[in-house]
Amino acid sequence: MLVGGVLVVVQCVRFARTNPPVASDLVAPVEVKALLRRACYDCHSNETEWSWYSAVAPTSWMVHHDVTEGRRRLNFSEWSEYASDPDTAAQKLSEIGNLVASGDMAPWHYRVLHRSARLTDAERSILARWAEHTSADQSSSH
Repeated sequence: MLVGGVLVVVQCVRFARTNPPVASDLVAPVEVKALLRRACYDCHSNETEWSWYSAVAPTSWMVHHDVTEGRRRLNFSEWSEYASDPDTAAQKLSEIGNLVASGDMAPWHYRVLHRSARLTDAERSILARWAEHTSADQSSSH
């Protein structure tokens, strides 16, 4: 009974599930863009599709933290901020390539609940090659 009461009370601690306007979106080849949208955009864009459990505490707290932190580190919906500085864009692209190639993105706890975020080896390779190639283009553009 006590546990049930605690679960009811924690529902009062809510976070806003917002999607700010998209300032500018990343331009990428169709195949790359589709993979990024499918596997990355929920945490790394202003186009998050908030799942039902993102409204149920305490899971909602973790989801809110993951999305907030994901957007802070990399936000595809604000790509123009990175693109205006070729070094920053190259750094972000390098990080994308490294994290995807290593399998560290998407995090395991996200992949458990989101089958669409599970990238095959071939898909990881596509994203890593794109990020490496585009990063090199950014670096050589200045």
